[in-house]
Amino acid sequence: MIGVAFAIMCLVFGTTFLAIKIGVEAGLPPFLSAGLRFMIAGALMFAWMLMKGRVKMSLLWRKEMLLTGAGLTFATFAALYWAEQYVSSGVGAILSATGPIMIMVMQTVLLRQKTSARIITGCLIGFVGVIFVVMPGVTIGGSPLWLWGCIVILIGEVCYSAGALYSKKVINQFKESDPVAINAVQMMHGGLLLLVLSAFTESWNMSVMDWTPAITSLIYLTVIGSMVGHSLFYWIMSRTNPLFPATWLYISPPIAVGLGAIVYNEHVSWMTWIGVVLIVSGLLFMNDKVTGWFKSRRNSNTLAENP
Repeated sequence: MIGVAFAIMCLVFGTTFLAIKIGVEAGLPPFLSAGLRFMIAGALMFAWMLMKGRVKMSLLWRKEMLLTGAGLTFATFAALYWAEQYVSSGVGAILSATGPIMIMVMQTVLLRQKTSARIITGCLIGFVGVIFVVMPGVTIGGSPLWLWGCIVILIGEVCYSAGALYSKKVINQFKESDPVAINAVQMMHGGLLLLVLSAFTESWNMSVMDWTPAITSLIYLTVIGSMVGHSLFYWIMSRTNPLFPATWLYISPPIAVGLGAIVYNEHVSWMTWIGVVLIVSGLLFMNDKVTGWFKSRRNSNTLAENP
């Protein structure tokens, strides 16, 4: 059951990058689209947790929720949605997969945590992968906005990494609250900030929008991407450990690149595929605990079958 849930979660998260691209290309303002997605999803999830008695209304007014939402949702997805006007969904997914590498760097530099040679090597491999992903647009004289899109996504991942590290502290601080409820509240705060940004920077001219793909994209990202995907993430985490469900980041780039090429006819160069392999390899090389988890599961299953 866990394997099926994990496969569905990886597929869901891998498809969200293409869904974002479709909505943006259909004329839906990027910040407005992102804000509606997270505001609606967070509100529905919070209402559900409230009805089950697993969260208090006071959680909405905590500054810790605002700060978490600003990093994990607002800055991260403001960057991604804006950038996908100029870069492919596949490139967006690949560059987004650098988040764990940045978390490792922040833990070492800012939190002064000891870093092994294995982690440093994995970071270097992943960094080379980023260069391979960005290089085609530079070498063929790509649009400056394409390059800026790549840079903005990486800046967004820095914000995501900072938010992820801070969220660990928040979860420990609010142990009486369900992690799903905490995630719902931070999505609401992040969504509200995105809507405010949209109100000041975007024109809400709906006459130029292609309604069918735009609304379909928004519904898919809200229900499937935010509600189903994140619910599966926390369900798997409750039955395994915090690390295992996060390995979707290793699988989403190939899914996103492949879907972009098949469904949206996005160009994928051989250098991009090399970048995918290097980034995923770097992430896997850094995290030997993933391999250890699979080994422990295999050993426990063997013991269960042969008592």
